[in-house]
Amino acid sequence: MTSDEPSVLPLISRGQQRSARRLLARRERDEQGLFLAEGAQAVREALRRPELVEAVIVDDVESHADLLAMADEQICWRAHPDDMFQLSDTVTPQGVVAICRQELAHLDEIVTPKLVVVCAQVRDPGNAGTVIRCADAFGADAVVFTKGSVEVFNPKTVRATVGSIFHLPIVVGVEIADAVTWLHQQGLQVLAADGGGVHLDELGDALARPTAWIMGNEAWGLPERERSLADKVVGVPMWGQAESLNLSTAAAVCLYATASAQRRTAL
Repeated sequence: MTSDEPSVLPLISRGQQRSARRLLARRERDEQGLFLAEGAQAVREALRRPELVEAVIVDDVESHADLLAMADEQICWRAHPDDMFQLSDTVTPQGVVAICRQELAHLDEIVTPKLVVVCAQVRDPGNAGTVIRCADAFGADAVVFTKGSVEVFNPKTVRATVGSIFHLPIVVGVEIADAVTWLHQQGLQVLAADGGGVHLDELGDALARPTAWIMGNEAWGLPERERSLADKVVGVPMWGQAESLNLSTAAAVCLYATASAQRRTAL
């Protein structure tokens, strides 16, 4: 929208709203190849990839004028605030939703990776989304989800990425053995983040090498078969009294340490 003054957007039809609401269900997302991105930051990042955005729906034109200015007016709609609740799985909707095309990558599309995260049967959508956000923050080249992991276009996962889902390649449905084989072929060392291994801070300059991190399931971690696929098992040392770190926090620590080592070496 190019006007300096907010336009009066057309009201979304009942049919359009029903179609959008159905995207809260995985079956509908899979069939249509679409998903919902909710919240100002997620929609802003979606609009930086305009080829992926099918529609933008807001409850108040003035409140979201900056986002509407980024979008083609032909794909913008207004909904009553009460109706926005039906397009959200949160208690307090943020009043803006984008309908987006799903975009997934294949391993062979990722060229000369230096930092990759492999989520092995990660089931919690919030953790999965936060890992994607951390991978984006620390400059990872891709995030890989193995078979048995949560669906990345789940509304909770998308919301937890806070827009990072639009920033880096995401690969899904890969057998972990196939992922590790591919990573080794690309020249990456494969580190399994799990207890009982070498401490992260003992790796030193070895972290500067091209590296992939395998992050295990929230409940049972990495089974021995998957641990054995890695070149090393690495634990995050803890000097306080906490029993453990959750998955996304451990991922953030490992990714930060690796990205920092790689950047120091590149300088």
